[in-house]
Amino acid sequence: MTPDTESSLEVATTGLSVDPTALEAPISLTPLSEAQRVLHQLIDAVKQKVLGRDDVIELCVIALVADGHVLLEDFPGSGKTTLAKTLGEAIVASEMNGQDGESSATGLSAFRRIQFTPDLLPSDVTGVPVFDPNENSFHFRRGPLFAHVVLADEINRTSPKVQSAMLEAMGEKQITVDNTTYPLGDLFFVIATQNPLDLAGTYPLPTPQLDRFLFKITMQHIDRDAELAVLDSHLAIAASSEPAPITVKQNDILAARETIKKQVAIDAAVKTALVDISRALREDARVLQGNSTRSIVLLLPALQTAAALDGRNYVSASDIERLLPRVLGHRIELTPGAGNFEKILHDVMAKPMEELARATLR
Repeated sequence: MTPDTESSLEVATTGLSVDPTALEAPISLTPLSEAQRVLHQLIDAVKQKVLGRDDVIELCVIALVADGHVLLEDFPGSGKTTLAKTLGEAIVASEMNGQDGESSATGLSAFRRIQFTPDLLPSDVTGVPVFDPNENSFHFRRGPLFAHVVLADEINRTSPKVQSAMLEAMGEKQITVDNTTYPLGDLFFVIATQNPLDLAGTYPLPTPQLDRFLFKITMQHIDRDAELAVLDSHLAIAASSEPAPITVKQNDILAARETIKKQVAIDAAVKTALVDISRALREDARVLQGNSTRSIVLLLPALQTAAALDGRNYVSASDIERLLPRVLGHRIELTPGAGNFEKILHDVMAKPMEELARATLR
């Protein structure tokens, strides 16, 4: 008996009419489901090499897809370089030229690390024109900012002049050198770090620089079980020089970004709550400087991405409660002796969130 005959007999015994081509067709995903798959794929890629940092990984992926940047305030040896490098290596272009993982279309590397020091110059970050005697002309040599994921390590150890060189790149995804503008990729993403324990020889980040970061994440030491898992697996991870086997194409990430923007709804009551919380913070006597309107604008796609990651097509109050402290923590300046920012934010959020709950229950 042939396999085709067996298939026909099975159909006959069940009394069903089955299209053989339907059995071979792949299950089609909705655009939003596909976007959720991309989010989880990126998260899983980083989790392979970064243990005990699930919440930080999710926030970094949310910021990447929401077109934002992240500032990590952490301890040395907390895995920030591994996190950024793994995330960068997980992003691949549709066409590669085989040189250092660069895209043949944009020439951008997957990952670059910049170690900021007091003697660093802006040209060390952005790039510099180099004279070619053979052609008797200058050629622009790209700096480390030309990458998909850039780790700006100890960003507050360099001078304000170098810090300001990153403003245009982070805000407009382009770099201008000698009156010539060079575009960066649509997935340009900066993970910057600063050490909260060592203040000697540092330059505090100015307000415009801080405002370019979507999230500020204060990292703590991982728990006991996660630390034991790191000790058990560090030799295998260190011995592996290969990038993470899980990869996501740039076009898939961009498509997921557009899908989430269009298909995850933000109710008007959510926007009203965000504005009311911001205005209440600015008017609070304990607050010296409130958050900018830009911070709310940057927060909206992050809320949509967090909702999609949670399997929803709408933004809820839980998304606000999760992300708002990360967005406002580095933007709010308190008066001397004002106390704890989390307590102030909790007080200010109470009334707008209550009104949001009432509006969404109608």
